[in-house]
Formats: sequence, C-alpha cells, structure tokens
Amino acid sequence: MPGGRLTQQERQQIALGLADGLAYAEIARRLDRPTSTITREVMRNGGPTAYRADLAHRATERRAHRRKQAAPSNVQAPPQAYGRDAEAVREYEETLTTVLMGSGAPKMMARVLACLYTTDAGSLTAADLVQRLQVSPASVSKAIAFLEEQGLVRRERDERRRERYVVDDDVWYQSMMASARGTAQLGETARQGIGVLGRGTPAATRLENIARFVDFVSESIARAADQAREVLHAKSGAASDDTAAEQRQ
Repeated sequence: MPGGRLTQQERQQIALGLADGLAYAEIARRLDRPTSTITREVMRNGGPTAYRADLAHRATERRAHRRKQAAPSNVQAPPQAYGRDAEAVREYEETLTTVLMGSGAPKMMARVLACLYTTDAGSLTAADLVQRLQVSPASVSKAIAFLEEQGLVRRERDERRRERYVVDDDVWYQSMMASARGTAQLGETARQGIGVLGRGTPAATRLENIARFVDFVSESIARAADQAREVLHAKSGAASDDTAAEQRQ
C-alpha cells in the first residue's frame, strides 16, 4: 500500500470517482489507499459535491507549508497506549475532525471532540487539551462552552478538584434528546405560523407540512435514543457481569 501524501494524479482520480458516484471505500480500493485517507481528503476540500483536484492539491501544499513554518521544535507526540501507532492515531484524529466539521461543527469544537473521543479515559482537563492541541486556553474554553451548550460534553471534578470535560454514552443520549427538543420547537413554531398566514393558503400549507415532517423526525429521534440507551446499557451491564464472573472463577 502506498504511503505519503496524495499525488495530483490521485486527486484527479478521486474527483472522477466522485463524479461517477463511487463510494469513498471504492475510490480508496482503486487507489490502494485507506478509506480514511479519501474521506479526509474530500471532506477537508469542499465535500463530495464541491471537490476539485487542482484546488485540493494547492490547498494541501499551502497547509503543509504553514505547518512547516509554525511547527514548534520542542513539541513531542503524546505517548500511545496499547502499542498504538502514533502516526496512525494522528491521521485518524484528523479524519474524525474533518468528518465532524462536515456535520456542522466549527473547526476548534471538532478538534476538541476528536481529542476527547480518542482518549481512553473519555475525559481531559483544559490543560490537557491545551497541550495536546497546541492552542490557547481561551480557544479551549470557547470550544467547551459551545460543546456543553450543544450537550456534547459535560463537566465533572476529579479527586484533585480539577475540572474535567467528559464524553460518554450518556452525553450522546442527552445530545440526541436536545436535538429532538430543538427539532420539536421548530415544528411548534411552524405550526404557530399557520394561523397567522391563514389556514389553507400556500404559505400556511407549507408551514403545516414542515410541522408534520419535523414532528415525525423529533419523535423518531427521541424514541430511537430511548431504545438505544436501554439496549446498549443492558448489553454493557451484561458484559460487566460476565467479566466479574470470569474473575471470580
């Protein structure tokens, strides 16, 4: 499997594959590259509908030049547990950050989330994030405030009374429920407009259709989140019981 940066010819092949409607995995197979490499390449350069090989190649060269100029000489990659490949972890974090950005998260918020998701403990302090991401404390504070508002992280105090930022299964549940409530609020607001604009008018009919659609979506999200929480927690509890039983034997 070839390593190193994508060539301009490979980027042209990616563009052709996207134009033909190929999945990232198929493009990656044809280029003998990891699927994560193709995903990251496309998402950081406009997404599947706006990707252009020439612009992507020039943008990559500019980013590489900026990193070379800005990289501090005394920064070392954090040690990796479980024998992980540090470079593979770094590349995966970049891919995850890019995909999170594609889903609507601002860049710094996406970087913080990716950092938390790939940490075994699932939690880090502000100082940890500053060191790992090489950004200012103010940037971390702003990102955490945004993520907390969206229900994507929560705060807790450790035994040393330090504030830690946590991502876990319950955070995802709370985030999904917050999304469902926000969607339901949109439906309620759309429904209020029906009376204002006059039931049966084209504008009111449009709002009524919006309300029906988002009502269905928000109810589905909430129901699915409740079901997933119940099933996953049950499986987690069973796995813990099995582990405890094995240890007693």
